[in-house]
Amino acid sequence: MSRAPEKMEKLVSLCKRRGIIFQSSEIYGGLSSCWDYGPLGIEMKRNLKEAWWQKVVRERKDIVGLDASIFMHSKVWEASGHVESFSDPMVDCRACRRRFRADDVEGDRCPICGGELTDTRQFNLMFKTFMGPVEEDSAVVYLRPETAQGIFVNFVNVQQSMRMKLPFGIAQIGKAFRNEITPGNFIFRTREFEQMEIEYFVVPGTDEEWHRRWIEERLQWYIDLGLREDRLRLRPHGENELAHYAKSCVDIEYLFPFGWAELEGIANRTDYDLRRHSEYSGRRLDYYEESSKRIVPYVIEPSGGVDRALLAFLVDAYDEEEVRGEVRVVLRLHPKLAPITVGVFPLVRRDGMPEKALEIEEILRPHFNVFYDEKDSIGRRYRRMDEVGTPYGVTVDSQTMQDDTVTVRDRDSMEQERVHIRELVEYIRDQISSWRRPEHITEEVWV
Repeated sequence: MSRAPEKMEKLVSLCKRRGIIFQSSEIYGGLSSCWDYGPLGIEMKRNLKEAWWQKVVRERKDIVGLDASIFMHSKVWEASGHVESFSDPMVDCRACRRRFRADDVEGDRCPICGGELTDTRQFNLMFKTFMGPVEEDSAVVYLRPETAQGIFVNFVNVQQSMRMKLPFGIAQIGKAFRNEITPGNFIFRTREFEQMEIEYFVVPGTDEEWHRRWIEERLQWYIDLGLREDRLRLRPHGENELAHYAKSCVDIEYLFPFGWAELEGIANRTDYDLRRHSEYSGRRLDYYEESSKRIVPYVIEPSGGVDRALLAFLVDAYDEEEVRGEVRVVLRLHPKLAPITVGVFPLVRRDGMPEKALEIEEILRPHFNVFYDEKDSIGRRYRRMDEVGTPYGVTVDSQTMQDDTVTVRDRDSMEQERVHIRELVEYIRDQISSWRRPEHITEEVWV
């Protein structure tokens, strides 16, 4: 019998108890599929986005960043095809009034109460509102359903201002909004979410090779940050499920407790978007080569969800093991993602140890996210740090007061090593750069 639902419940409970993720508007009964990131959750989310930005922008010469407005001219969404075709098939139960995506329901009966379902109708997923004091057709705007279009309409602005030559990319991290019919599975599918997206512009004819290269690179990014390879797979889209703009698309999927689901899609969007925006705006959105030839580039789009990725890393890191007759809960997160990097503890609250520990905290704080704790036994403090994935614990003891060495405890192995205070920053940096998922951890099957 699968223990996946039980493990998912434990993870959700841990997230609330330890300040990682809370239900939005909880004191009013909550708002469906909306979530607030707590003090530790926002640190992990920032770390995740920083790791992505570092990899795809700062370490490359061919990609620059952008932060486009959430509100855009309504014609943007006409040109992109979202007004016409960004919809899901929906059915209602005539008895219990619940709504479902038609492709999630087998047969013509309600999966909840067995009632009769309505005929299928299309439901546009964009949130619609009005800009200005008058609610009229000319004032209609949408909350963007994706970040990609902000990149496409700025193609010429970015290319000319930064003097970019093909192939080159534009990266963006930002909020998107979709009025999903059936959101759920914690933070996996929500109506407000964050995307990490690249539009990589290439010469037509080189697009298939670049598509392959981006698939490989994006898969490796998840592996390098600690996701287990046997819980990752590539799934090419069939011809009937390709988006209207796509020549081909491959999803990176992760084995969540609720089954295989998409983390990131890498699509070959051809020149569809630039041509459509050029047509609707009357502006040329092409690339002028030194040979006096004008090119409308093809586009390779790696597009991933911040929230989905964060959930995958939490799921993959969650572990329980028995230590001295007790269950130890530990998040085996990559140190680059952990919300707290170092816990600093005085062994006891006397003999100058708290003061010394606070001095060490000040030394470490400019370099890492540090948490100081002097309450309860040292064992309890270690367990609290294990639960939130803190990879290293620095303890001040009686020997510290004699020779300025401390014990550094490793979260995964629980082994300790003595390190001189003056070498502590470099030691922790070295540990982070050489971190690997422990090989002795049992590979547990979720479903």
